This record gives sequence, structure tokens and C-alpha cells, in this order.
Amino acid sequence: MGIRRLSAVLVVSALALAGCGSSGDEEPAAGGDAGAGFPRTVEHAMGSTEIPTKPKRVVALDTSFVDATLILDTPVVGYTDYRTINGELPEYLGDDRTTYGKESESVGTLAEPNLEKIAALDPDLIITAKVRHEKQYEQLKAIAPTVMSETTGPTWKANIRLAAKALGQEELAEKELASYEAAAKTVGAAINAKASNPTISVVRFVDGPTRLYQNASFSGIVLKDAGLKRPKSQDVDDFAAEISAERIKDADADAIFVATYADEKGLSAKTAEQFKANPLWKPLAPKVHEVPDITWMTAVGLQGAWVILDDLAKTFGVPAPVKS
Repeated sequence: MGIRRLSAVLVVSALALAGCGSSGDEEPAAGGDAGAGFPRTVEHAMGSTEIPTKPKRVVALDTSFVDATLILDTPVVGYTDYRTINGELPEYLGDDRTTYGKESESVGTLAEPNLEKIAALDPDLIITAKVRHEKQYEQLKAIAPTVMSETTGPTWKANIRLAAKALGQEELAEKELASYEAAAKTVGAAINAKASNPTISVVRFVDGPTRLYQNASFSGIVLKDAGLKRPKSQDVDDFAAEISAERIKDADADAIFVATYADEKGLSAKTAEQFKANPLWKPLAPKVHEVPDITWMTAVGLQGAWVILDDLAKTFGVPAPVKS
């Protein structure tokens, strides 16, 4: 075990025993060449963090930051298990899984990341969201420079840009976002031309109230980027509306995309069965298109957005999106 790694483990252990934070003075210096633009200071939800060298070993504790780090051509060595990630990186990440994610391993769950495992990976950057790990911030920054966004979900584009600042990949981030946004407009224009400006509904069955996803959700933002119309129930600048079976008609549109969350007890699937057996669902059924929950709901990143565009193109029979 290297001096830096051993020091980080000792710091984590001391913090855990003392039950207090750290001033950050014990942060070990990262080795290797600094790289262009480094050292740099990044402002984020928890304050400011100095990053001495261009990160090459990133621990991303939120799935959206796993995706963001990989698409910015930077190795992810650690992640937390949570829905979309359970013991291995998900397939929708494509070739990035075996290039920039080949050394990645789990460092615990999203709710309870294992600080000793994180330290053992000898990261030079830890990135996550305040809403996820605010309480662990002092301990995390004792291991390595730590950057946190305020939240996740609707802020996914801003989070990619935050990751880019920490990684020194701002130019690449803008290129990737521009490529996606251009493809979204192209796919949306083709759909509108072919299907006469159809309305698009997004329904999700979860282990709780059924949701209609609105403009400020991940899928809602992708649909807005594509210039696709939403039904009145979803054309709202909010995250989602919860509906009971009596309000099934609120889910109606020219095309209805339905995702079902795979909870352990199967409650989501049970609710879906009940809705689909309801007579109010019958006129909607011919317009329903089942889509993967993992990409439409929990991916919350560019890789998932590209999959949504691809699903839209296939559904309406227009050319698939192409990266520029």
C-alpha cells in the first residue's frame, strides 16, 4: 500500500473515531504531471476545492456522475451500487465500460458509501451531489479533492459542466452537449414532420403513486430538446404529477411511453397490471410503447439521453440520431 493510500486510510479511520470533520490540511498531494490548467480551484455546492493535477482516478458516488465522468474520457475507479448500477456498470454506457470504466469497482451503496474502500482506491477526485452525501463531505475531502453539485436529475447538464471543470474537460463537455442537442433537434423535427406534431406522454409505474413526467424531469428535458409537444397534464415546468387509477386519462397522448421501475417486491409491476386492466386504459393501450426504466428514468446523463432519442426515432420510424 502506497504512502498516500495509507495516509488516506488513517485519516478516514481517525475521522470516523473522532466523529468530526477535517480542515482538509491532511489532504495528500496527487502525483504525476499537473496537466494544462492545473492546479485549479472549482466552486461547487459545498464551497471551493483545489484540484492539484488533472484527475485520472475518479470515484463517482452518484450514477449521473459516473456517466458524466466516462463521457468526458476520464477513468472511473469507484462507484456506488444503486438501481442502475448493481455490481457492474450498465450496458447503456457502451464502450466506455471497457475503456474508462474497466478498473471500476463498487465502494458500497449510494446510501452508505464505504470510506475505507474509497481510500483504498487512491482516487485523485471524488465527485457526487450534496443531496446525496453532504454529511460525508468532511470525511470524503480528507481522502481526495471532493466536488459536489447541489442536486441531480433536472440539473444533469449543469452537472456535466461541473464535472468538466473538475476534470479539465470543458471543451469536450461542450462538444458532447452540442452534438446531443443538435441530434435531438434533428430527431424531433423528423418526428414532427412525419407524425404532424404528435403529443408525447411519459408514464412511470413505481412502488408508490404512478407518475406522469413533466418538463423538469430528465425525460421531459430530452423531449423539450427535441421540440416535441406534451399533453396538458405534462406540459408544466415541474418534475412529475402523481395520478391514481381514476386519472388514467391524464396519461393520454398521441404516443405514450411507459417505464416500470423494477423494485424488489414487484409493487411497480403490480400497479402496472392494475392500470392496464382498468377499462380507462383500453383506449390508451394502442398508443403505448414500453421503454427501459434504466435509461428513461435513472440514467440522467448524456448516454441515457442518446438512448431516449434512439427509442423515439425507432418508434416513429425516422432516422436514428447521429453524433456529430
